[in-house]
Amino acid sequence: MRALKTILFLFISNTFMTFAWYGHLKFKEFSWGKNLGLFAVILISWGLAFFEYMFQVPANRAGFKETGGPFSLVQLKTIQEAITLTVFIIFTTMFFKTEKLGWNHLVGFSLIVLAVFIIFKKW
Repeated sequence: MRALKTILFLFISNTFMTFAWYGHLKFKEFSWGKNLGLFAVILISWGLAFFEYMFQVPANRAGFKETGGPFSLVQLKTIQEAITLTVFIIFTTMFFKTEKLGWNHLVGFSLIVLAVFIIFKKW
């Protein structure tokens, strides 16, 4: 159950993170965002990042072996990176229609999935 909670919270956290890091690039397309200055954009992104941390910290605490979770620190980071790329791919294809994912992107992301397998493999 802690593993599922960890993964779910990491997905939610990474969704907020992706919107904080890249969502502001779309603000100019909305009437309220056309004239926002950099400082305003930073404040909005910080506000989103707050919610990222509201899920990231509990995810790591629930998932880490030393706090009763099922994952080592390296495994937690690997899961987080794989989820980050998954959320980023979904975000990019939904909100940035001009961005195209090429074969090289898919191969690179596949190698990261392979890294997850290797890190979790019991040798």
